Amino acid sequence: MDKIAILIPCFNESKTISKVVKDFKAALPEAAVYVYDNNSTDKTDEIAKAAGAVVRYEYQQGKGNVIRRMFREVDAQCYIMADGDDTYPAEYAKKMADMVLIKNADMVVGDRLSSTYFNENKRPFHNMGNTVVRKLINIMFQNNIKDIMTGYRAFSYQFVKTFPVLSRGFEIETEMSIHAVDKNMYIENVIVDYRDRPKGSQSKLNTYSDGMKVLRTIVRLYRVYKPMAFWGRAAVVLASVAVLFFIPVMTDYMATGLVPKFPTLIACGFVMLAAIQSFFTGMILQTVCQKNRQDFEMELQRCSDRMKGMSKDSEKEWEH
Repeated sequence: MDKIAILIPCFNESKTISKVVKDFKAALPEAAVYVYDNNSTDKTDEIAKAAGAVVRYEYQQGKGNVIRRMFREVDAQCYIMADGDDTYPAEYAKKMADMVLIKNADMVVGDRLSSTYFNENKRPFHNMGNTVVRKLINIMFQNNIKDIMTGYRAFSYQFVKTFPVLSRGFEIETEMSIHAVDKNMYIENVIVDYRDRPKGSQSKLNTYSDGMKVLRTIVRLYRVYKPMAFWGRAAVVLASVAVLFFIPVMTDYMATGLVPKFPTLIACGFVMLAAIQSFFTGMILQTVCQKNRQDFEMELQRCSDRMKGMSKDSEKEWEH
């Protein structure tokens, strides 16, 4: 088991990967640097090896797939995840690692948005998207994560080994943030400088398609993690529609004793039934969600015990 593992997912980052690897090795000499190549065609893997990184491969395309592979294969007391595009300065890695190793943080977020991001990033829609996603998640999930979509993070062993990676692409950072909030994990924010990609290096993030994937991920996770709030709101909307259309029907009936809009009355009945069904769906799923949280806490305890055993074995190996 490594004490600190630097995890760098890469796809065609030949122009910057050598500098990134060397910077992190200089900032944390005791750390193992892992570069996971995701079908690069520009010899990113060879350059990373020459710089001193341990290079491994993930052949399913997508950042989420790469992170799933990294989290499965690497065992460490602390993980630092950063991109291979040289946008995140390595000098903050030590502070982030200390928060995990000393303060027992489960996830440390490298907060770009409170420093240089809006000045350095030349893509205005990315700036707006980051702001919207941050505010949306902070309101919906009642948290105070400063930068939801940053790729610069530190994790504990417990977080990495209990995080179910479902996303395949760039929406993975959003999924991490919401998972940590929902499971009441200890989250810290560290303000980091951000620098835009150097000339000749191109972003793999598509502003519009990946932005829509992030928004869909937020809605999906809100439905999964907060089912009573999701289905309860749906029930309120449906019940309001049913009542709104029922009032004229009831008014005519009280005045004439007749129901001239009989199809409307039937529709109102079905809509109200849908509202009742939504409400009880939320109640049932909320109970399931609570049970899942209890099971997750037990899994965290088992994971902690495994880490302690692995740490003792590693200490014995280091002594020899």
